[in-house]
Amino acid sequence: MSSSEMGAQRLDMVVVGAGFGGLYAVYKFREMGLKLAAFEAGGDVGGVWYWNRYPGARVDLPSIDYSYSFSSEIEQEWTWSEEFASQPELLAYFNFVADRLDLRKHYKFNTRVASAVWDETRRLWRVTTDRGETVEATYCVMATGPLSVPMDPQIPGIARYKGELLRAGKWPHHPVSFAGKRVGVIGTGSSGIQIVQEVGRKAGELFVFQRTPSFTMPMRNQKLEPDYVAEVKRNYAGLRETARNSPNGGVRPWTTRAFFSVTPARRRELLEDAWKLGGLAMLGTFTDLLSNEEANEHVAEFVRGKVDEVVKDPVTAEKLKPRGYPIFARRPCLDTEYYETFNLPNVHLMDCTTDPILEITEKGVRTESGETELDMLILATGYDGLTGALTAFDIVGRHGGKVSDKWKHGARSYLGLMMEGFPNLFMTTGPNGPAALANIVRISENDVDWIASLITHMDDHGLATVEPTKAVEDGWMELVARTAQHSLLNKAKTWYLGANVKDKPLGLTLFTGGFPRYREYCAAVARAGYRDFAFERERIPVTT
Repeated sequence: MSSSEMGAQRLDMVVVGAGFGGLYAVYKFREMGLKLAAFEAGGDVGGVWYWNRYPGARVDLPSIDYSYSFSSEIEQEWTWSEEFASQPELLAYFNFVADRLDLRKHYKFNTRVASAVWDETRRLWRVTTDRGETVEATYCVMATGPLSVPMDPQIPGIARYKGELLRAGKWPHHPVSFAGKRVGVIGTGSSGIQIVQEVGRKAGELFVFQRTPSFTMPMRNQKLEPDYVAEVKRNYAGLRETARNSPNGGVRPWTTRAFFSVTPARRRELLEDAWKLGGLAMLGTFTDLLSNEEANEHVAEFVRGKVDEVVKDPVTAEKLKPRGYPIFARRPCLDTEYYETFNLPNVHLMDCTTDPILEITEKGVRTESGETELDMLILATGYDGLTGALTAFDIVGRHGGKVSDKWKHGARSYLGLMMEGFPNLFMTTGPNGPAALANIVRISENDVDWIASLITHMDDHGLATVEPTKAVEDGWMELVARTAQHSLLNKAKTWYLGANVKDKPLGLTLFTGGFPRYREYCAAVARAGYRDFAFERERIPVTT
């Protein structure tokens, strides 16, 4: 054994990430008595909400839903102020949880994991950080989340730009002024929409470089009245149970009503009601919007009509209307007067479909029609979703196999939780579970609880390692593919499919069968005694 191996700290568990999955994992495994350490690339807790400080950053799920259910004390002691919480309030929530449960002491912040290598002989993971520290652990939990590696657009010249260059996914921690400035925004997904509607009112001029318009609906955010908050706190248990049994893992309304089961007049009434209600109510108005293409197009046309009602210039309105893909096949967006922003005289829509971006210059953005000079350029161009965090560093399993090689032709795992060839390595909100299609907090809690139950099973039976067999992993991936065939999610070029990353294999590897079915598959594995897993015995005891 080398001197470096002798000097490594020996643990039961390493947790990577300090978002919803990571914080709960640290709490859960600490309460189980495991000796653990946790690492986070950011300077504090919060996951994506530590980084996403751009103007207008706000969650698009109800705050009461986008919060932990495992602790009734936290539920009762924390009070949300708005239906859709802003980034500062979300970060305050993470800080409250970390302080209330004394979780920070387990973390090393500003520390990125550089590699995790399985030691076949000693049956443990050697985890090395970018600070040169190495720890050894029986188990690793990668709570790195589906959206944690921001992507720059594949446009030449970004490095040569000499103005202020800002990225939505890594926004500076100091105040940013837009007053009197010529500002450009590239990207009109969820983050871009939130930025545009804020910056448009503050900038000297705003140029919105739109490549693919998004469907967006009014958020209709509101302050939460004390009486309502008290009702929620009395009824949290029932609300959480409802969420766990909802296809989206949340309290957002959903229905079994098919689009063509009601008359055209009634359909119009229902859509108008959903538009007035705000949030993602429209997605829950009909059950077949992601399986029936004709029904989907009716709803898409309804939303396009709303653009005409708001945007005064008909040419601009037409360019803002999404076409060529189903509504809700890309991530649905919520806004606060986004379309109204384009009625402001200082806001200009730059249609990159008819006038493509050629390059970023020292002074701004050059399209086919010419150069737009800018004082500030904001990139809101999304993430290397689902797989990016686990292919950004070396994870080496049995026989030198790497995750990056295993996923060369697309992410594959069992339940989005474990991978064949990588013993004792777990993921939360992994790329072959419901991940981006359901409430990430409910998924994270489900995943951590499932991992905890498996580790308890191993302790009870004296088992040292666990991994899924190739056969069961193949079977799960076949089920994922078969289920996805029926979904219109396949018909849009999105990060769900890997379409936003050059040379990334295309394919919908998310489980599209709904959160309750996913939970049932997870529970069935435990009920069956984990018979589809390969185990090894002879645990090596932990020495302090």
